[in-house]
Amino acid sequence: MTSVAFIGAGRLGATLAKALSRHGMPVVAIASRSATSATALAQEIPGCRAVNADIAAEADLVFLTVPDDEIGPLAARLPWRAGQRVVHCSGATEVAVLEPAQRRGALTGGFHPLQIFSDPDRALGLLAGSSVAIEGPAVLEAQLRQIADALQMRVIVLPAGARALYHGAASFAASFLLSMLDEAVAVWGSFGIDEKATLQALLPLARGTLAAAESKGLAGALAGPVSRGDASVVARHVAVLDALGPAHGALYRELARRQIALARTGGRVNEERLEALREAIGRPLA
Repeated sequence: MTSVAFIGAGRLGATLAKALSRHGMPVVAIASRSATSATALAQEIPGCRAVNADIAAEADLVFLTVPDDEIGPLAARLPWRAGQRVVHCSGATEVAVLEPAQRRGALTGGFHPLQIFSDPDRALGLLAGSSVAIEGPAVLEAQLRQIADALQMRVIVLPAGARALYHGAASFAASFLLSMLDEAVAVWGSFGIDEKATLQALLPLARGTLAAAESKGLAGALAGPVSRGDASVVARHVAVLDALGPAHGALYRELARRQIALARTGGRVNEERLEALREAIGRPLA
């Protein structure tokens, strides 16, 4: 059976190592810059031990779950061998950074779970049903697909050179949501409602929006004044946000512009109302 090692015992590495072990894959070694972290994680996985990176690199399948800037130096330094599989778990860094391992005969690839790992124990329960972006030669791709299937994850196959675009776009559905909630907190704070109360009010709304998008698609889930072609309400939004500060109005205009495009796609708003919406935000639709 293929032996598995992880180099990097942070939140992502901890989650994946535990998940693979629980699904019957022999995770035999953990390496980390922090010996304490490696030992703590290894103790949670049956048959696993904390080792240095050179020892971990002897496994049949090695996952590099380290910060992006460390992937290349590790690939260049460690004693890879022919037939071995070396996989990094970065969303943004190209697989080509593993070329030193490839030159030694290893098969190289990427395995990037699209999930939040701020709480590894909670993330374990979120892997099933999430997607994972994989990349690699056919033999390795097949193995990574098997791992994804075992974890009940949906597979996205990335072509070479697409990782930065893929990862950057994913930010809109992940941490950039926090940026929009932060904007809402700032605006509501201007009339005295604090962050806790704002999030209590708006997180259920956000969850409902995401649920609607899942069942109806983006255009079908569109709600609010743009979906109704209510230009007078949009104009009032723009006026008060501009008065609060130019950045507030500018962000609203850009998001509203995208919503107008969705409203056009959905076909529920006629062209006359779409034009009124465009005039309300003060920018033409590209």
